[in-house]
Amino acid sequence: MPRHDRASENVLATKDLSLAYGRSPIVEHLDLAVRTGAFTALLGPNGSGKSTCLRALAGLLAPKGGTVLLDGTSISRLSTRQLALRVGFLHQGPPVPEGLTVQDLVRQGRYPHRSLFGVWSTKDESACEEALMLTGTMDLRHRPLESLSGGQRQRAWIAVTLAQETDILLLDEPTTFLDLAHQIELMELVVRLVRRDKTVVAVLHDLNQAARYADHIVLLKAGRLCAAGAPATVLTAPNIHQVFDVAVTVIDDPVTGTPLCLPLSRQV
Repeated sequence: MPRHDRASENVLATKDLSLAYGRSPIVEHLDLAVRTGAFTALLGPNGSGKSTCLRALAGLLAPKGGTVLLDGTSISRLSTRQLALRVGFLHQGPPVPEGLTVQDLVRQGRYPHRSLFGVWSTKDESACEEALMLTGTMDLRHRPLESLSGGQRQRAWIAVTLAQETDILLLDEPTTFLDLAHQIELMELVVRLVRRDKTVVAVLHDLNQAARYADHIVLLKAGRLCAAGAPATVLTAPNIHQVFDVAVTVIDDPVTGTPLCLPLSRQV
């Protein structure tokens, strides 16, 4: 399981960040640091601001207050292309373009690397081939997206993000629609990418999955940071009760030694 000593500096950070949709505040005064070369999992109940925060990190939602920093520079000062060369973002449940094949979709991940009239290069082709291989979608490359199962479609969208070849990946609920086997494959893929110096931030719902695979855990509740740090430090019974209003007992996972959260009751 991943535990990286090299990741000490922060590539992405928020400073006093506040986010809202219209007049409805979602995130308030958030100071968050994303460690370089590590897998950070954002956890919290529905409506806690996890996906909203991820959208702000990707530059898709302008802050109401505060700022998002990339290598110490506000992302508001970067062009869309400059940001796309550094940060890849997987939406939650992206729409399916009708008639588009998996291979055509994955090739769209190369757009930030190409000029307006640039020819398709061997480097572009190699990046797409690797993305298809890593996500197990090579045999699906000529299939139209609408013919795929939910899990197959999700892996195709992940391949687009990988073809973009950014050093930072933001994944919004990437295990959605995936069965257990493919969830494990995806988490192991993320670990392999981190070992190749990628920085990954993912919104997850499964506490034990996050504990097993992530290096860094961030707990959010009602748009505020409740705890952040290593899984063993953050995923404690008091923290989980505070954030999720669920009593748990936390033991060592007999396979990995990471925290294993066992729900008890909401009445305790």
